[in-house]
Amino acid sequence: MNTAVNTQYKYSDLTSKIIGCAMEVHKVLGNGFQEVIYQRALAIEMYENKLAFNREFEMPIFYREEQIGTRRVDFLVEDAISVELKAITRLEDVHYAQAINYLEAYNLEIGLLVNFGERSLQFKRFKNKKFKKK
Repeated sequence: MNTAVNTQYKYSDLTSKIIGCAMEVHKVLGNGFQEVIYQRALAIEMYENKLAFNREFEMPIFYREEQIGTRRVDFLVEDAISVELKAITRLEDVHYAQAINYLEAYNLEIGLLVNFGERSLQFKRFKNKKFKKK
């Protein structure tokens, strides 16, 4: 089987599992809490579902191969997927752009943006079109 296809299935399974954890958190807590509350609850849910993750993972930001700062991603799951959380009433274009920028800055292939702020959980998968295999 093609390696690219294997990678795609791996990411699909992982993102589905992460989204399932987020759905459970939203089902239990509903909307209306601060982002940090959802972050803590999602950490518990992902741990219970045996997902390996780092919370508030600090990653370097590079410009022309020079480090110019750092940024913390809410979760880095299985060393492969960035997960950014929001707890706002409406996602805006700037939030989507931010998720894509993080993928490009960290050179990660796949990311998720999850919003707990609305009555129904919102999520969006992102693929880094500029991803470079290491």
